[in-house]
Amino acid sequence: MNSRKNQLLADLALVFVTAVWGATFVSVKEAITRVEPFYFLAIRFGIATLLMLLITNKRIVQTTRSTLWKGILIGLALFAGYSFQTFGLQYTTASNAGFITGLSVVIVPVIVTFIQKKPPGIISALGIISATVGLGLLTINATLTFNYGDLLVLFCAFSYALHILLVGKYSPDHDAFILATVQIGTVALASFVAALIKETAPTAEAFNAQVWRAILITAVFATALAFFLQTWTQKYTSPTHTAIIFTMEPVFAAIFAYFIGGESFTLRQGIGAVCILAGMLAAELGGHEKINEKIPEEAAENNLKI
Repeated sequence: MNSRKNQLLADLALVFVTAVWGATFVSVKEAITRVEPFYFLAIRFGIATLLMLLITNKRIVQTTRSTLWKGILIGLALFAGYSFQTFGLQYTTASNAGFITGLSVVIVPVIVTFIQKKPPGIISALGIISATVGLGLLTINATLTFNYGDLLVLFCAFSYALHILLVGKYSPDHDAFILATVQIGTVALASFVAALIKETAPTAEAFNAQVWRAILITAVFATALAFFLQTWTQKYTSPTHTAIIFTMEPVFAAIFAYFIGGESFTLRQGIGAVCILAGMLAAELGGHEKINEKIPEEAAENNLKI
């Protein structure tokens, strides 16, 4: 199987991951009204870690120190994204947060351009612009103001961009399953510590059937399976492709919220979804410009201290 086919399969797998995240948005939104966010993350990622450990068995014990530390670094970047988003949402609107978080689609190629000293191709650049416009149409309300919460969410976008770049850098040279297990475990542990510091422990009554359903579905499909697939697929596709595909998450979230949650889906949101899809297709068509947009080891060491 040639590299172009590998990339296409990888991108399709990432679309599936994005659809899973979008599909679980409604259940997570309802669950965190009963269980505070960091406790929810700690339980969700904790269960996912146990599941991954059961599958990896002795492989996790035999992992190298290099893989372990790189998995921890990836996990810390992911946890930082969740943390900044959680705190930022206390001071800004969900629509602002959705748009600013999605700006990782712009941040990733900017960082890659800085490191590789080569901008993305024209078609890929058009895909980035189209996806960003679509994201704005899908998430921004009448006005877009910038406040302290928006700044925190911007840090979230940088954290998610860093997570995508780190996975793209390290996944080709390490066991994807082990790398995913370590990063998930890191998020679980960091979330538990943050929950102890920041939040009030939930009571037993908080864990009704709806909450447990959300925890189990997100632990198995939106965490264990999703982050393994992301780690594995980024061996074959570029960080920019990954970032553009991930802008489909609010599209899937809006669609599932419409059919499952009974929320509205406006014409403007529909146009935004089409723009995002067009951006994703443009990135796919532009794949021949640079099929494997990886970060060279030497360049990364000189320009990105990770």
